[in-house]
Amino acid sequence: MSATSVAPGAQQKRFAAYLDRLAHAAGHLDRAVPLKSYCTGLLLPGERKSVEPMAARLCPDNVRQTHQSLHHIVAHAPWNDDDMLEAVRRYVVPAIQEQAPIVAWIVDDTGFLKKGTHSVGVARQYCGQVGKQENCRVAVSLSISTMKASLPIAWRLYLPEAWVRDKERRKATGIPEEISFQTKPEIALQQIRAAVDRQIPSAPVLADAGYGNDTKFREGITEAELLYVVGVKSSLSVWKSGQAPLPKRKWNGMGRPTKLLRRDRRHHPVSVQELAIGLPSSAWKNVAWREGTRKALRSPFAALRIRPSHRDYWMSEPRAEEWLLIEWPKLEPEPIKYWLSTLPADTKLADLVRLAKHRWIIERDYQELKQELGLGHYEGRGWRGFHHHATLCIAAYGFLVAERSRFSPSAHAGHLYLPAPEIPLEFRPRGSSRTRGAA
Repeated sequence: MSATSVAPGAQQKRFAAYLDRLAHAAGHLDRAVPLKSYCTGLLLPGERKSVEPMAARLCPDNVRQTHQSLHHIVAHAPWNDDDMLEAVRRYVVPAIQEQAPIVAWIVDDTGFLKKGTHSVGVARQYCGQVGKQENCRVAVSLSISTMKASLPIAWRLYLPEAWVRDKERRKATGIPEEISFQTKPEIALQQIRAAVDRQIPSAPVLADAGYGNDTKFREGITEAELLYVVGVKSSLSVWKSGQAPLPKRKWNGMGRPTKLLRRDRRHHPVSVQELAIGLPSSAWKNVAWREGTRKALRSPFAALRIRPSHRDYWMSEPRAEEWLLIEWPKLEPEPIKYWLSTLPADTKLADLVRLAKHRWIIERDYQELKQELGLGHYEGRGWRGFHHHATLCIAAYGFLVAERSRFSPSAHAGHLYLPAPEIPLEFRPRGSSRTRGAA
């Protein structure tokens, strides 16, 4: 990598060319300037990345008009989020693939604490940000990842059933008519199928137990001809290694012959927790999966071939064998994590562990998207604005990801060589911690 390729002038030229791509995806010439300004505002230094403070940073001499322009492009302009994310992906993915191949598609969701009841999708539900039930809204995402870099490529708000049924709130927040209730795994499967249709480089799908415990979700991944390594709960039932359901009952000549598999009191599946606790000590191997901040992260793991048993008594053929991976740290009274995986039967334990643990990489994405790029700072209530703001946050983040693949030390929000005028000292945006009575 030459020194000139990471110089301020070269970086500004790449950013300008990148913004031209995004403006083309917006589909209308009048949207080009405000869209470019919005992405620039997200990358400039600043505590708050909602519309008003960004307008003040971008154009302190004409805040009102700039505010109106930015608000229109994010809250009202009917450009397509999927087309915009496709433009981002086409720029970023080749850049990160120059350093390493795509190794995983990662499904996850993230929550945004929110007061009131009028912002689209807000409800009392589990919020990962605080680890409990809270008033918030939740979005489901699909990311692609190499071993060192990752990028969200799909984003959709999870809409609780109460919102789907409420015609008044749907109308007030502009929820499209075609949007019906979908569970989070159903949203994720829709995103996965769209990614397959767009011929994104395929890789195993990773997800936590909130998705992996859903049999239809796992089956949907397999139907899409993808592999997976997904978390499951300790209560999930499976057939032990070498076991399968009993074959169909022999027909005695009376009634209709049955083709269904069977189980009985002496031949039945067990929970993965029961199976794990019964394993001999020789089954556990100490495996390191990556370097932490101070030392290598390692833990005891066991892996064995099993068959999932979910409702197979309504099936005529047993489910295929797959991996059950279990983690049981030495100081814990019982195993703490379980995964199912359709990776090949000859996969090494270290490779299985490394991929199962690779979901950590998107925690870094969400942290930077929220803390540096203002993913949760949008103050509007509508469906379109929520998705447009998130899409442009991901677009701005995508440029940082591409620049880091060039080993650019300045590729962080607020540290790019982007010119910006001085903000008036007396300006205090709504939502700023320096403002008394901030919203």
